[in-house]
Amino acid sequence: MAASLNQGNGDLSEVHEINVTPFIDVILVLLIIFMVAAPLATVDIAVDLPASNAQPQPRPDKPVYLTVKPDLSLSVGNETVGRSALSGVLDASTSGQKDTRIFLRADKLVPYGEVMQVMNLLRAAGYLKVALVGMEQASSP
Repeated sequence: MAASLNQGNGDLSEVHEINVTPFIDVILVLLIIFMVAAPLATVDIAVDLPASNAQPQPRPDKPVYLTVKPDLSLSVGNETVGRSALSGVLDASTSGQKDTRIFLRADKLVPYGEVMQVMNLLRAAGYLKVALVGMEQASSP
């Protein structure tokens, strides 16, 4: 509650105005926090994905991305892993839940046979739900 000092008659009266300055300060601090934290939640491996005209599906809260780079190396999220260690890293990323959907991304330059080998590694590790990721293509009229 705020009070206004009136010098004329000496009575204290209430001021019925809301002080919005602290509210604006809190909103600006939250805005800065989200602006800093939002880019950290993205995958930063650059691959040239092929285009697809399939309808986009909703993504889970925390997707697990497996990327096949042009040099045929594998990455889970932003971490580069060897083919022999892929099963262990995926188990750690999914907390051992084999029914988690794995999003497989591959560069355009990666041969189809290599993508199939990675899919076979996923099947051997027990991950049967594999989604292929591609760039959205504008539909032609």
